[in-house]
Amino acid sequence: MRLFIALFLCVFVCFGQKITGKQLLQKAIEFHDPHNNWSTFQGKFEVTLKTPNADERLSKIHLDFPREKFALAISKNTDSYGYLIEKNNCEIFLNGNSKVSPEAAKKLRLNCKRGTTMKNYYTYLYGLPMKLEDPGTIINENVEKKVFKGKEYFVLKVNYTETVGKDVWYFYFDPTTYALEVYQFYHDQTKNDGEYILLEDIEIVNQIKMPKIRTWYYNKDNKYLGTDILNTN
Repeated sequence: MRLFIALFLCVFVCFGQKITGKQLLQKAIEFHDPHNNWSTFQGKFEVTLKTPNADERLSKIHLDFPREKFALAISKNTDSYGYLIEKNNCEIFLNGNSKVSPEAAKKLRLNCKRGTTMKNYYTYLYGLPMKLEDPGTIINENVEKKVFKGKEYFVLKVNYTETVGKDVWYFYFDPTTYALEVYQFYHDQTKNDGEYILLEDIEIVNQIKMPKIRTWYYNKDNKYLGTDILNTN
C-alpha cells in the first residue's frame, strides 16, 4: 500500500509539474509584458552598439504599431542616416537630407529593403519573447533543462516555417522567474555555427521588461562579437 502511495505521489509530483513549450512561453510573456502592451507598442528607445576595433554606433528607434510606423536614426563616425517606414511608404535620410545620392546610398547600404530588414531586426529582438507568438513560429512542446554558463535554465526550442526562416533558435528562461536570459541560434547545428546572446539587467519600456545589455558570441569558439546597450533616456 505504501509503495502504491509513493508511486502515486511520484507520478503527481514528477510529471504533474512538467511544463510544456506553450506554457513556458506564456509564463515568460507574463513576466516580460504583464500588461500586454507589446501589440500596441508606441515608444522610443536608443541602442548603443560596441564592437571590437570599430567606432560605436548609436541607433534611435521609434516604434508605433497602431500607425504601422518604424523610424530609425543611426549615428556613426560623422554620418547620421536612417529610415522612416510608415505602412507601405519608405523614406531614406542622410545627414538630415532626404535626397541621397546613389554613391552615398551604396556606400552606406541605404535602401528600403535594408530598412525593412532593420525594422524586423529591432522589433524581433526587443519584442522577445512576445514575438514567439507570431504566425510561422513552431514551438517545440518538449521543454529541456540545461546548464549554460553555470546556471540551469528551462530551454525552449523554436523552428520557423520555410517562408519565415530556416534557423533553429533556443531560448533560455530562468526556471523561477521565467525571465529570458539567453538565446541562441544555428544556421546548421551540425556545424555548431551561429551565435549565442547573453542578456543582462532589465530596462522598463512602456511597462515591458526588455534586456538592458545584450552581448553576442560565436557558438563555435565563444569569440566575442559585440554588445548592445539599451537606453530609454
